[in-house]
Parts: sequence; structure tokens; C-alpha cells
Amino acid sequence: MSSAINRNRQLSEPTIARLPVYQRIAQEMLRRGLTKTDSKRLGELAGVTAATVRRDLSGLGPLGTRGSGYDVQTLEVQIDEALGHNRLYDVVIIGLGNLGRALAGSNNFLIRGAQIVGLYDVDPQLIGTEIAGVTVRDPRDGISPATIGVICTPTEVAQETANALVEANIHAILNFSPMVLEVPVGTAVRYVDFSIELQILAYHLTNGTGPLGGGLLRTLGLTTPPVAARPS
Repeated sequence: MSSAINRNRQLSEPTIARLPVYQRIAQEMLRRGLTKTDSKRLGELAGVTAATVRRDLSGLGPLGTRGSGYDVQTLEVQIDEALGHNRLYDVVIIGLGNLGRALAGSNNFLIRGAQIVGLYDVDPQLIGTEIAGVTVRDPRDGISPATIGVICTPTEVAQETANALVEANIHAILNFSPMVLEVPVGTAVRYVDFSIELQILAYHLTNGTGPLGGGLLRTLGLTTPPVAARPS
């Protein structure tokens, strides 16, 4: 069993959720020619304390010389390994409405090592056509073997779709449908609900708070002008 898998089992869910943020910061630092950083700077950019950064990264193995900060290249590589980006993943997308088609054609959706091997929809006008070089098929004819299944279907058929993925021996599901799925033990489900994210943003706007404090956004060049308050 690889050391990466052993490390992953020791990481908490909040730590796992923060690792991609640290990695994105490291990638931007490398792009700018920076080779060293420290927990204080990473914390400022990620919107967490330096102690949280040190705790999060402590399970990834040596990342530099003690007292001299983190080697940015090593940090990026170690996070990549911990998140499993050095493996290969076959992905299928079920439901090719606006969102499903956008994901299938996006260059930013897939992680390193992932490839779309199947696109599925029940719309007769879509079946047999190609999206991003992949032929759309009817999921009722069976779903091809894959590592990850992405659900972009209407809510009323999301559970049925999840059942079909499990029957196809796909036990990692990314669900964009606003429904809590019932899946057997051993099947991992992650939920992406844009309405919930908007509600959280609205809360921070209303209360003048923010989990990232804008540091990461500034680093990535994604800052925007302040949002004007809606007239009362």
C-alpha cells in the first residue's frame, strides 16, 4: 500500500478540503518564480491561521528544512500525491443539460489524471451525438466501467441515476443534483449545490465576514470590485 494512501487515512475532512487551496497557492507561487514560503504566508493567503497550516501539512511528509519554511515545488508535488492526482481516473457524466455539457467541454473541470470515458442522457436528440469527442449514450443501455460518476440530472431521477452508477460498480459520485442520495456503505458522495454556495456568500456579504479574507483571490488575480449593497 502506498504511503500516499496511508497519509490520506490520517487526514481530517477539513484538512482534505483545504489541501486544494494550498496547492492552488503553491502553483501560483511557482508561476511567479517563488521557491520558498512559510505557514504564516500560506495562512494569510488561505484565510486560516499559521498553526492550522502547519497541522494540515504535517501529515504530508518532509516539505523543507525545519526553520526555513516550505519548499514550494515539494509542497505542490506532495499535495498532488496526497490528493491522488498521480493516479488515473475514468469519469462518466450522466445528464447533459446545460451544466452537464459545460462540464464535459470544460478544460478546468477534470483533475490531472482524469479523463471522460462516458457521457449519458435519455434525450433522443442527444443520443448518438458527440460532445468533446465522446459519443453520448443512453444510460438505460448500461453504464461503462469508470472510477467516478458525475450526476447532472433533474432532481426526480437523481436517486435512480445513483443506483445505476452503483450497479455499474462506480462507488465515487459527484452529485450536482439538489437531492441527498441514499447509497450503500462504501460509496462516497460529494455534493455540489450552487444555491447553497450563494447563500453562504450572501451571509458573508451581509455580515462583513469571509472564510478566505480575499487573500487567495488576490494571489490568483481574481479580485473584483466590492459588491454594491442593494438599495432598500
